[in-house]
Formats: sequence, structure tokens, C-alpha cells
Amino acid sequence: MSTGLIIALIVIGAVLVIALAAFLALRARRTHGGSDLRRRFGPEYDRTVARHDGDTKAAERELTERLERHGDLRPQPLDPARRERFEARWAAAQELFVDAPRAAVSEADHLLAEAAEARGYPDSGHYDDQLSALSVHHAEHVQGYRHVHRLAHEPDGQDGTGRGAATEEMREAMVEARELFEDLVGAGAGGADRKGSRGI
Repeated sequence: MSTGLIIALIVIGAVLVIALAAFLALRARRTHGGSDLRRRFGPEYDRTVARHDGDTKAAERELTERLERHGDLRPQPLDPARRERFEARWAAAQELFVDAPRAAVSEADHLLAEAAEARGYPDSGHYDDQLSALSVHHAEHVQGYRHVHRLAHEPDGQDGTGRGAATEEMREAMVEARELFEDLVGAGAGGADRKGSRGI
């Protein structure tokens, strides 16, 4: 055999070994992907499976796509003045809730969108993409944003029962959404003030 042929066979063998190793690694990753995804997404994993009518493969494909699109996103810090403005607006929305629950929910929806955008998540004009990115980085609390957004964009009296959302449902949505808001603005982190964060 010529030296060139021997080198070609060695190169082909090495490529085949690398391809086989990559295939096995990918297969092992997919086999264990469900438990990793469940651990990373927590309640969001279960909601996604439910939305896919129990089809875990479809749900895991969706969650994997979210990770691939948004997993490398590094949220930007907020400067203290901007954080304080967000916190003041949230406190005002909570106070508004007493007299105008629907307006308060709408303001909470806007605040979450703006705070997410300020941190570097997709802009507020692309709710689905923004929610997808938030679910990767704030899986435990993203349901609050989803709940507030649904109520804020639901025409009055059109909740499927022939009546508007009850005040108690709106209150629960605000409380749920507050957790994500606090994650986004860093309320309580590094000594930041939590003023007004427990008002409702």
C-alpha cells in the first residue's frame, strides 16, 4: 500500500470514530434530555407538556428550541435610577389596583414587558419571543407574566364565561407577576429596597 492510501484510511477511520462518538453523545443527551429539561424549566415543563396534550416529545422539542434560541442571552443589569423608577411604577400600579383593578393589571403587563426589554430580552413588541426567552431564564415565575398579559388583553366581559375577569383573579395575577418583576428589576438583591412589593 502507498503511504497516501494509508493516510487516507487513517483519516477516514478517525472521521468515522468522531462521527460515531458524536452520534452516541447526542443520543445520550436526548435520552437524558427530559430530566434535564424538567429540572431546568420546572413548572414550565409541565405547562408545556399539558399544552401539547401530554406529548412529552413535542414539549421537549419546543423547550429545547427555546434553550437554543435564548440560552446564551445574558441579561443586562439595570442602573439604580432605572430600577427605582420601575419599582415606583409597580408600587403605583398596586395602589391603582384598589380603584381600578383592570388598569392596574394592564400597567403590570406593560411594566413586565418594559423591564424585560430593559434587561436585554426581546423587545416588548414581540410578546411570544419575549415570553419564550423569559421562560428560559425565569421559568419559575414566567407564568405570572402570562397570566397578567392574558387578563390585560382580554376584552372586558370576554373571559369565556360571559363576564369579565373577577377582581380576585386579577389580584392573584398581580401577586404572581410580582415575582417575575422582582427577578427582573433585582428588587431585594444586593440590598435593593423592596418598598411596595407586598402591597396587594
